[in-house]
Amino acid sequence: MKIICIGRNYVAHAQELNNDIPEEPVFFMKPDSALLRNNDPFYIPDWTNEVHHEIELVLRVCRLGKNIEKRFAHRYYDEIGLGVDFTARDIQNELKKKGLPWEKAKAFDQAAVISSTFFPVSIFPTPESIRFKLDINGQTVQEGNSGLMIFGFEEIISHISKYITLKIGDLIYTGTPAGVGPIKIGDRLEGFLEDKKLLDFMVK
Repeated sequence: MKIICIGRNYVAHAQELNNDIPEEPVFFMKPDSALLRNNDPFYIPDWTNEVHHEIELVLRVCRLGKNIEKRFAHRYYDEIGLGVDFTARDIQNELKKKGLPWEKAKAFDQAAVISSTFFPVSIFPTPESIRFKLDINGQTVQEGNSGLMIFGFEEIISHISKYITLKIGDLIYTGTPAGVGPIKIGDRLEGFLEDKKLLDFMVK
């Protein structure tokens, strides 16, 4: 399976990192070794001094697809979960300044937290207004709504499939809202999809 992540998909988040608003979906990849499952603790790597949290809605691909038209894209995902895209921001900034790829800052082990529970798309009255949030130590630090995405689910799937064949079980992290920031040892992270808590893990 593949982990495909969308960057800069919320205007306020792009602005907080001083990035331009993209004209088409921006995506990058993480290996399956980046997955952190079952609310296992996240261990901050010793080679970074600044890991940031990025809470995201995650789509699970349910059909094989290539060059998918936007009007048919809703057929290619059937479940929505929650994830955290951890980013070694100090490393990413160094690499960006040099014009180098920044997989090292995004694709490291445990950098893709994923919820054990996914919900059928059918339970959401309107997929265009799904609420989610991240709490750290009981305080809400990020709140998002799928209606605020620059590129919606179907546009994301259609765009990715022009370049990469989607396969059953692939995960698409759909972008993070504003409010990203550093984590530290001892933090407790709790992620909520609507009012259901799907993530609850410690930073070590």
